[in-house]
Amino acid sequence: MRIYLGLGSNIGVRVQTIHQALEMMPDKGISVVGVSRMYETEPWGVGNQPRFINAVCEAVTELPPKELLNALKAIEQALGREPGVRWGPRPIDIDILLYDDQQIRTNELTIPHPGMLWRASVLVPLVELAPGLKHPQTGRTMQAHLHDLGPVPDVAPYPPGLPVRKE
Repeated sequence: MRIYLGLGSNIGVRVQTIHQALEMMPDKGISVVGVSRMYETEPWGVGNQPRFINAVCEAVTELPPKELLNALKAIEQALGREPGVRWGPRPIDIDILLYDDQQIRTNELTIPHPGMLWRASVLVPLVELAPGLKHPQTGRTMQAHLHDLGPVPDVAPYPPGLPVRKE
């Protein structure tokens, strides 16, 4: 199955942590075939926390969705992720954005990722990687969904990243 994963980090050595997560994937049955560049983004959901580094990877796997989720949670845990505030600071976050064209909704897992179409931190790197990719529910390209967001000043290629905040 072709999958797309969103990766983010805002605690510790952000870029290195994302690279470590990508390097751990083959041992979990996830073959990475493409990775976007890194982007620095403003945090979403909970303010007053460090900025994120975000990327998207394209991969293939034979793991069923629930086993894929468990594998990604194991990678997160190995890299220091602990339960905490929803949308709060974390050393690594790995989200299943798309799993082929499947649509899944359980208590533990929703695919396509429910927030992906209104988060520039996901759409910008996803469009870089696969602009013509179509969302399985809307049938529209990721490029079209990104266009719908309008300007995205809170997302910048890293390095150099976003300007220093004026607190």
